Amino acid sequence: MSTHTIRVAVAGDLARIKAIAVAAGMFSVEDAEFFDDMLGGFLDGSMPGSRWCVIDDPAGTVQAAVYYAPEPFSDRMWNLYFIAVDPAFQGQGLGGALMAHVETALRQRGESEARVLIVETSSTDQYTRTREFYARIGYDEEARVREFYGPNDHKVMFWKSLVA
Repeated sequence: MSTHTIRVAVAGDLARIKAIAVAAGMFSVEDAEFFDDMLGGFLDGSMPGSRWCVIDDPAGTVQAAVYYAPEPFSDRMWNLYFIAVDPAFQGQGLGGALMAHVETALRQRGESEARVLIVETSSTDQYTRTREFYARIGYDEEARVREFYGPNDHKVMFWKSLVA
């Protein structure tokens, strides 16, 4: 992991972030178009508090990305809206490194700004490893919203305190 760099995303990363999301089977090419607005809103400041970070390999190629933002209408809660690792590099600790980076960044904001991080994912078999990953790094399954994403595809919400 020491040969990789975590940095703030820039506009030039957009195509690679979308390619990773598609390669990971999270979105179709058409569905990934919403990243334009999400990353654009972060870059132009119209989505206050939102944050995009990426992991580069030594050659500067983005291998993983994460997007998180404050949860509106809540008390110091944050939501991890997106995290993905290029399938060719999964299992190498990149997702864990991004999660540790996010948690550290939020903790550095202090209790007055960040209290809880929530993560949402699908209940389908495709996301079994994802759910196991969140549990392994200390997230508690907090809720399931039945058929949120479609028939037999429930939203699974995980929760982690950011304060001691």
